[in-house]
Amino acid sequence: MRAALLALLMALPAQAQTVTEGRGAALRWLDKMSGETADVELSRGQAAVWGRLTIQLDSCRFPADNATSEAWAHLTIRDSVADKAVFNGWMLASSPALSALDHPRYDVWVLRCLQS
Repeated sequence: MRAALLALLMALPAQAQTVTEGRGAALRWLDKMSGETADVELSRGQAAVWGRLTIQLDSCRFPADNATSEAWAHLTIRDSVADKAVFNGWMLASSPALSALDHPRYDVWVLRCLQS
């Protein structure tokens, strides 16, 4: 369902927009069992471990003309118990449910890109 919605949104005509690559991203995660949250800033290629998750930031992009309006981050998230990637793709700051981590215990979302 999410993939179909994302494909539909990408197929819609859009105005040409200049996109800038950020030097990193600010992310937030939630442990649904304990209610604990934490924010982290990652540089491109950097990873952070929190609980069972290892979250790696591959890329963060934002509109060049309005950096605060949107952020798209490509993340690779691994679960140490599953020993595999539980998420590998783009997350959108303005629509976290569109392409979300589907995990029974943890939630991760993008807050913004870090600018140079």
